[in-house]
Amino acid sequence: MTSRIAVVAINAIDPPRVAEFWAAALGWRVVEQDAAGVSIAPADASWPTIDVLPVSEPKTGHNRLHLDLRADGSSTDEEIARLVKLGARLVDVGQPADATWTVLADPEGNEFCLLSRTVQEVRSAS
Repeated sequence: MTSRIAVVAINAIDPPRVAEFWAAALGWRVVEQDAAGVSIAPADASWPTIDVLPVSEPKTGHNRLHLDLRADGSSTDEEIARLVKLGARLVDVGQPADATWTVLADPEGNEFCLLSRTVQEVRSAS
């Protein structure tokens, strides 16, 4: 027996805004929204889901856990541009200049990475 990731929780001052960003970034949809937060999930209702939960204080410091994404159906550069248009921003957390990932932050500063190889590149290499 093992455990399985069911939900990734993100704290936010403005849960609808952050949930909207992540839903658009991942091509997911809002499945539940109330005073306790906003839940988003893939269209096929598979796991994991993301719960965006309200907090009163802004994020401070570097994330201890973050998501790594891969572009799917577009180039990495095109995906960076799309994510920035959605509200992400490029950030420097001390990554090397030759890193094989790009560090971004969501609208409330939660860091995540876009890996340089796309989903299609990884699949064709397998």
